[in-house]
Amino acid sequence: MKTITPQQLHEQLQGKDSLFLLDVRTPAEYEAVHVPGTTLFPLDRITAQTLAVESPFPKDQPLYLFCHSGGRAQIAAERLEQLGYGSCSVVEGGTAAWIQAGFPVNRGTQKTISLERQVRIAAGTVVLSGVLLSLFIHPLFIVLSGFVGAGLIFAGLTDWCGMGLLLAQMPWNQSRD
Repeated sequence: MKTITPQQLHEQLQGKDSLFLLDVRTPAEYEAVHVPGTTLFPLDRITAQTLAVESPFPKDQPLYLFCHSGGRAQIAAERLEQLGYGSCSVVEGGTAAWIQAGFPVNRGTQKTISLERQVRIAAGTVVLSGVLLSLFIHPLFIVLSGFVGAGLIFAGLTDWCGMGLLLAQMPWNQSRD
């Protein structure tokens, strides 16, 4: 899988408007802030069935993929390449790196918490709940904390986070239209 730095992509964009920029974050994240010219196509919609019906980008053109920091864009690139989109490049560091580099972004009026922060909040809440419940209710509640800990280790090793995918489906992460 290819990667490109925000600086390299910004240079390529100068004087060109035919590059296909894809943002694979949730609609709420996209509405809060996105790179101008990107098309929102959330990671969970990148399936053979969805692309057969509504593909906003051609298979024979390079695609540049954004997410918050790069993890979801890598998953999207792998899926797209399996579905015949041969030239996918992940923007290193995602939208966060683009902003840090000082390049322009479109900001919405609604503030949203990034999916990565939502995962940390949810995981921390379940771990703390498991510990407190095991202390005050029944010792077996510690299994909750162990389960979340194992899930976080798995997510770190595989770069696949079930909790993140679940949270992406929540109503507050969908479009406010």
